[in-house]
Amino acid sequence: MVGGKSRCAGELEVEHEGEWRPVVGSLWTPKTADFVCTQLDCGSAVSVEERYESSDRSVWGIGPNCVQSGSALRKCAAPSSSKYILNLICSDSVRLLGGTGLCSGRLEVKSDPSNPSWSSVCEADFDQQDAQVVCRQLGCGAPSVLQGALYGEGEAPMGTKEFQCGGHESALLDCSSASERNTCSPGTAVSLTCSEPVRLVGGESRCSGELEVKYQGEWIPVEGYYSRWTPKATAVACRELDCGSAVSVGRREESSKKSVWKISSECVQSGSALRECAASHSSQNILNLTCSDSVRLLGGTGLCSGRLEVNSDPSNPSWSSVCEADFDQQDAQVVCRQLGCGAPSVLQGALYGEGEAPMGTKEFQCGGHESALLDCSSASERNTCSPGTAVSLTCSEPGGVQLVGGESRCAGDLEVEHQREWRPVEGYPLWTLKTADPLCRELDCGSAVSVRREESSERPVWWIRPACVESGSALRECVASYSSSFFLTLTCSDKLFQPNISVSSSMYGVSGAQQQGFQVFRGSTFTISCSIQPQYPGGSFQLNFTSINSANNSNSEPAVNHTAHFLFLSAEPAHQGSYSCVYHVSAFSQDFSSESRLLSVTVTGVRSDPVPFIIRAVVLPLTLLLGIVGLYFYCKATRGRRPSRQEDIELDYLGVPAEEEGAQGAE
Repeated sequence: MVGGKSRCAGELEVEHEGEWRPVVGSLWTPKTADFVCTQLDCGSAVSVEERYESSDRSVWGIGPNCVQSGSALRKCAAPSSSKYILNLICSDSVRLLGGTGLCSGRLEVKSDPSNPSWSSVCEADFDQQDAQVVCRQLGCGAPSVLQGALYGEGEAPMGTKEFQCGGHESALLDCSSASERNTCSPGTAVSLTCSEPVRLVGGESRCSGELEVKYQGEWIPVEGYYSRWTPKATAVACRELDCGSAVSVGRREESSKKSVWKISSECVQSGSALRECAASHSSQNILNLTCSDSVRLLGGTGLCSGRLEVNSDPSNPSWSSVCEADFDQQDAQVVCRQLGCGAPSVLQGALYGEGEAPMGTKEFQCGGHESALLDCSSASERNTCSPGTAVSLTCSEPGGVQLVGGESRCAGDLEVEHQREWRPVEGYPLWTLKTADPLCRELDCGSAVSVRREESSERPVWWIRPACVESGSALRECVASYSSSFFLTLTCSDKLFQPNISVSSSMYGVSGAQQQGFQVFRGSTFTISCSIQPQYPGGSFQLNFTSINSANNSNSEPAVNHTAHFLFLSAEPAHQGSYSCVYHVSAFSQDFSSESRLLSVTVTGVRSDPVPFIIRAVVLPLTLLLGIVGLYFYCKATRGRRPSRQEDIELDYLGVPAEEEGAQGAE
């Protein structure tokens, strides 16, 4: 590095092919620069920026991904025509090793920058004011944890100084120091954690607003357009801000471009701190985040599940679990709504781990309509509750997915509902059938059979990175706002309907449906029919048969008007067993099949003889008719003559006077 205040600051130059040239780069972050600082034995990365230069100097272009992969700088260098020269600043006298990022680790000091020799520091020789100076020197926030051997012991500190900082110095070596200590006890090497210099401003609380990252004493906003931040990336930022769970992410457009940080969601989701992912940029679009300042879900499978923790005082974060006995379905509805999730589906103690036992928590008494849990009334605090009873909550995922404009509900442009807005999905980077498969399953549409990128007029879209979907994340966690004229068009296989199966025979051959299925008489003719609702043309039906006494066998017939009939001319005991219809069809260069329910057929007895049946059906009605005719002629023959004495008696018994009957006869 040349042109800086020390050998660990200035323009980065690389010798390649026998020639020293400055390095140009796009979107280098402190995380990338840290690899260079380590290679130069210059401590930790403090800052990196790109400076425009109008000269026509020959330069090397080096991409950040190549550097972060562990390759030597020389192997990443290629000729370039860019005019943005990289300037780096490394901490030449302090570094943090073994931590979770650039702002945490075991402290090591180099007392003589011209003679690289790093040494740990005794815990007894280091206090809070010293820690403030180190955090400032590294470009980090205020110190939050100061503890011996938290990030490993390293070599025992030998001959280190006791630093006596006032807390205002810009570098640790600017502080006065006492005489050197010969050695100190093992396990007492200073480990330090500095806070990350990030904040949200302009919102309704400290947990909402525009995201800003501090750089060399100046707060600079984060770009919110090309960075394509997702709720999943936002959740990482919310945790870093100690602000609970992510609720929403959006952007605000400025009237003119300004200096911003470009922070990719992929870098943040990898576990890196926000500052480590910040690259210099200019944009009109500023990132806006909203986190829940009073509730969060930890240890779940996504943003809408986990162990519930509550922060009763948002101005002074102190998170606590909630007793299961103090939480009901109405309380859960409020929490799910507050987190931007759907309705609660599972409410169970310790489902996502116990965490610390809830202490001094309140019993919430929500009506279910409140917008935030702290808006609910609450009873007096409980001192403690039993282990294993910390509330775990699973909310349903909000929003929906649909395919529109296609020939069926399983084909068309992919649209996703997010933050109550339906938008198409951007078609780049290109999706594969593997990426589209989870969406087809979510739509109950079988498998993905084609993915295309269609061009139309530009409009707001959702940008969804394929790798995020393939990782198993919920669709909402992968969505980022964008504008594009390329939309994603999917075709799914449209899950086949289940075929229907039925049996029919002559009226004397089927005894009807029984508990165990259908009974047919031995020797009778019967037919098993297979049918399916129309979805695809053609196809065939396979009738599968299983019995106890014989091996499985099958027979196939082409589907005619989506139906096939299998005829059995004479029912025999060998036909007794279970039948099912399997529909096979080829579509989209793939084969699909669907099977019906099982139909049980029993063959019983001997079929009825048709001759006696004809006798019963024809002769008996004819005999009855002849009897009626005979009675008619008998009555006619007896009309007009005087009834006998015996007949008078019979008529009286029937309620008809003999005289009246005689008069009727005379007439």
